[in-house]
Amino acid sequence: MTAFDTSAAFSGFSVDDIEAARTFYGETLGLQVTSDSMGFLDIHLPQGGMILVYAKPNHTPASFTILNFPVADVEAAVDDLNARGVVTKIYTDPDFGTDEKGIAHGGPGRGPDIAWFTDPAGNVLSVLATS
Repeated sequence: MTAFDTSAAFSGFSVDDIEAARTFYGETLGLQVTSDSMGFLDIHLPQGGMILVYAKPNHTPASFTILNFPVADVEAAVDDLNARGVVTKIYTDPDFGTDEKGIAHGGPGRGPDIAWFTDPAGNVLSVLATS
């Protein structure tokens, strides 16, 4: 056995408002969210992983996708998210833009169908096709 043990590894990211994050991840997205005595949030993923969310006064939103949700049907997932009040991002890049729902349609050399949205702190999340 080595001293470096990866079995309990977890990821984390910052937000500017911990209560808004608790509401968004717990109520809007329906993930299990708990808090500890230091005011951090733990997002418990259904497969057993965990993500630490912490408040940072000078928070800057991540400029990359911090959390991906694989789904069987991106369009249905976007409709579900929109019904919950989540707005998907519309990108107008001519090489890899999105449609009016915010879905970038994949294909050969383009990857899976994917749609991006942000949490209340501006961090980028996505739903992407599993097949």
